[in-house]
Amino acid sequence: MTPVADHIARISTKLGKLIRHYRALEKEHEKVKAELERRITAEEELRTKYAAIEQQLALLMASSGETDDQSRKELERKLSLYIREIDRCIALLGD
Repeated sequence: MTPVADHIARISTKLGKLIRHYRALEKEHEKVKAELERRITAEEELRTKYAAIEQQLALLMASSGETDDQSRKELERKLSLYIREIDRCIALLGD
């Protein structure tokens, strides 16, 4: 082979390896991306469950009557927030 043909063959071999490596990295990237999406979904579910449990705890503490001043104020704040949100939704439905 001529030196030019030899050089082209080496470049072609290296390019083939590079393409295979690139495709392997693409597959790995897709797997990591899918795993990230699964973890984000799981985290969102956990946050939702946590919020629900916090609400249940606040309701239990309020219904037990054994709340301190700070807990009562926090409950009143949350209730006011809920009432405002309900009022806003009713206003939107009325439009």
